[in-house]
Amino acid sequence: MLSSYKGYRLLLVHAHPDDETINNGATMALYQALGAQVTLVTCTRGEEGEVLVPELSHLASIHNDSLGDHRVEELANAMKALGVTDHRFLGEGAKVFRDSGMMDTEHNSRPDVFWQADLEEASDLLVKIIDEVKPHVLVTYDEIGGYGHPDHIQAHRVTMRAAEKSTWQPQKIYWNAMPKSVIAEGIEKMKAIGSDFFGSDNADDIPFAKDDNLVTTVIDGNEYVEKKMDAMRAHGTQITVDGPFFALSNNLGLEVWGNEYYSIVKGEKSAPFNSDGRETDLFAGVTL
Repeated sequence: MLSSYKGYRLLLVHAHPDDETINNGATMALYQALGAQVTLVTCTRGEEGEVLVPELSHLASIHNDSLGDHRVEELANAMKALGVTDHRFLGEGAKVFRDSGMMDTEHNSRPDVFWQADLEEASDLLVKIIDEVKPHVLVTYDEIGGYGHPDHIQAHRVTMRAAEKSTWQPQKIYWNAMPKSVIAEGIEKMKAIGSDFFGSDNADDIPFAKDDNLVTTVIDGNEYVEKKMDAMRAHGTQITVDGPFFALSNNLGLEVWGNEYYSIVKGEKSAPFNSDGRETDLFAGVTL
């Protein structure tokens, strides 16, 4: 990797607060620290998320419906932990899209949720950001949104459509990925302590597990993994320190969160490569 990434620009598009930290926290912290401009766009405020903190259960949509405001604060604290200063929502004020909830729930049909957003209108909002930020690299989800959440799928659709329409053309586009081999290792480590991996004992049953040959790129952000863990803790209503995320950290070593994986879908995979033949720099081959 270069010693300085001054002048390089990275734009990430995520569905809810906390998605960015789980998927790309170490990557964001690394490139921010090395001088790149890192911009995060979050498509909803996560109003339909599960509240894991009992004393905050009143925030849930079935009660006060104020979880969105709280998760905005969590996101701000997470970005502070990662050192990222440019984070914004898709749309402004009352125009911010609402969390659609899980697939095939009653929330999906609300007219204000992201799943119901007009693709052209929503992508136009992102086009404005792309043309303003002028990212060299764009990151989002794959066509199934990783695991089938409607907001993740919509974020994929909106991002890819915006990339088609924008005046500024990113040189490289990546989708978040997780190799099956890494998932399989996690499953075995969890089995060894008498636990499971998100209720599954087979990597083939994990929707976000990708065949290894489809995963083109890995970012070694282990020097920034503590910042990522701090950012995860900032999302306190969504991630608990005794949950599977942190069990993985204890049983696989923190590198399970420091190594972040991607599939390149626009641009060319470029050197440097690791021993597995994976690209090790999102900006490799990018020209300023």
